[in-house]
Amino acid sequence: MILNLKTKPVLLSAEEIEEIERKRRLGISSQEVVALFQNRGIRLSEATFRKYVQLGLVPTSRRVGRKGKHRGSCGVYPISVVRRINLIKSMMMEDMKLEEIRDSFLSVQNEIEKVQTILDELFLRLNDRLSRLRLEREGAQHISKALVDANKNARTLMSRLEKIGTRLAIASSPSNPEDQGGLP
Repeated sequence: MILNLKTKPVLLSAEEIEEIERKRRLGISSQEVVALFQNRGIRLSEATFRKYVQLGLVPTSRRVGRKGKHRGSCGVYPISVVRRINLIKSMMMEDMKLEEIRDSFLSVQNEIEKVQTILDELFLRLNDRLSRLRLEREGAQHISKALVDANKNARTLMSRLEKIGTRLAIASSPSNPEDQGGLP
């Protein structure tokens, strides 16, 4: 009798993801992401990766020029893409369909992260511009205070959006306590 010793793919642990995030904080290519998961026995192709991007399940890449003359550029994804694909694969192992995953908090979280990135870049530019301006002391202090207030309001807004997204994810979860007759 021949036994089927097919090994179950092993997802990345939280510690492994944190280590990858530390080493690759500037970003990661799609080829590296695909290889990372394939090396663990998890099915992921370039085409599937692109589909996840198109569905809004993972963040989009940014173009980064390569050093050297006529070397072109390559797409670099935020390192959060590793954590996100790990979560997608985990949800799929629980028999969730791609449409269910797309309707989950995952795609909303992707949009929230985009807004956060844009806000971070905006505040960096505004602070940089403020530091380069030669305004009289009162004018600079007034603008600086307004910028600090705006940043605080933006952080409050992002926190609220994340909480709303989390509530939506819990409400739409297949294991929602309300669906089971329990309390939320």
